[in-house]
Amino acid sequence: MNLSSDNRLVIATSNKHKLSEIISVLANPSWQILSLQDFPEIDPIAETASTFRENALLKARTVFRHTSLLTLADDSGLEVDALTGAPGVTSARYAGPEHDYAANNRKLLKALRGISTGGRQAQFRCVVAIVNNDYEKVVEGIVRGHIIQELRGNGGFGYDPLFVPDGYDKTYAELGEGIQNRISHRAIAFQKAKEVVEQLLANR
Repeated sequence: MNLSSDNRLVIATSNKHKLSEIISVLANPSWQILSLQDFPEIDPIAETASTFRENALLKARTVFRHTSLLTLADDSGLEVDALTGAPGVTSARYAGPEHDYAANNRKLLKALRGISTGGRQAQFRCVVAIVNNDYEKVVEGIVRGHIIQELRGNGGFGYDPLFVPDGYDKTYAELGEGIQNRISHRAIAFQKAKEVVEQLLANR
């Protein structure tokens, strides 16, 4: 396996909220973690696939081709049981292409209007693709919970003010960054990715 000798890796995102969470999970002083902010020449990558897995691989492969550096890319979203898995891969653009968090939350609450707490089960899923010269690996993290009927909390982003994970009585947005970075779907997936990267770098 042909790995770079400099311990650099690229997170294929320019989302500052997401990047902060990922860096907190990957934290390793011997790694230099880059993001799409470090490669402004890379055009925005359209998430055109129909699954989280394929979107993650699409982004990771594209960024690796541009950088030749070990690349991690994720795709994640909310899957609501009563909505047969929606918004799913369209989570970020559920209410339109503007990626408007407030509009997405309003649309979700409207879609679930009249459904009692017992019927509002959902899960957050995060899929991470790890791509290098001749290596591809995909891992995922899932957190089950339910959607409440009004926004609560000022932390996080996206659907965090509406999602209460199983075993908790607070939303992601109320739990705070420290707890969320330990229990979230993204934290679970990137912890698995971290273990893969550590093994790759140790065996190069």
